[in-house]
Amino acid sequence: MSSPPPGQPIRVLIVDDDALVRAGLSMILGGAGDITVVGEAADGDEVPKMVAEHRPDVVLMDIRMSRVDGLTATERLRAAVPAPEVVILTTFHADAQVLRALRAGAAGFLLKDTPPGDLVAAVRKVGAGEPILSPVVTRQLIAHVSEGGAGSRRERALSLLAGLSEREREVAVAVGQGRSNAEIATELYMSVATVKAHVSRILAKCDLNNRVQVALVVHDAGQL
Repeated sequence: MSSPPPGQPIRVLIVDDDALVRAGLSMILGGAGDITVVGEAADGDEVPKMVAEHRPDVVLMDIRMSRVDGLTATERLRAAVPAPEVVILTTFHADAQVLRALRAGAAGFLLKDTPPGDLVAAVRKVGAGEPILSPVVTRQLIAHVSEGGAGSRRERALSLLAGLSEREREVAVAVGQGRSNAEIATELYMSVATVKAHVSRILAKCDLNNRVQVALVVHDAGQL
């Protein structure tokens, strides 16, 4: 889903099975003039209907819920077109479900004890189409979570990178290193607009949702 039009508030849906958590998040975000909480859901099975009804730009998604967990709900949402951005809410720094959600297309994750100012800043960033997970955090998460299938992921990642042009591979590695578009432009001697065009082509060619997934592919391919 594209970013909200300039001047329009970022529309947020909160999904958490704890009513106190939902109330706290709603209070924090509701105090920001450029963010509107358009709805609350207590379980992942309520998400499709709420998204269809309220058209949020960002969904704050609890990872553990009783009927449909946040991972399943995220995978279903990100498979739809257009899809809102998803930010995972968790109490754990390193969690296999968080990493799976990132591979499914989540824009990042936030701990439930994130300070209010950082929470608002993160929603603004995601609402502007930027991920909130740095490649450093991605590498730490991968390092602390034991996953199966590393060999097949490496083969897939190498195959995806092989399908890119040399310039696109350079941009992909720079994205994986956490560089901003402006930093990549300076480093690779191109305009910011050209960098954005390369990133868009990388996402399209590799069938990826966002820069976090680009970073994961670069990591899986052993390029970081």
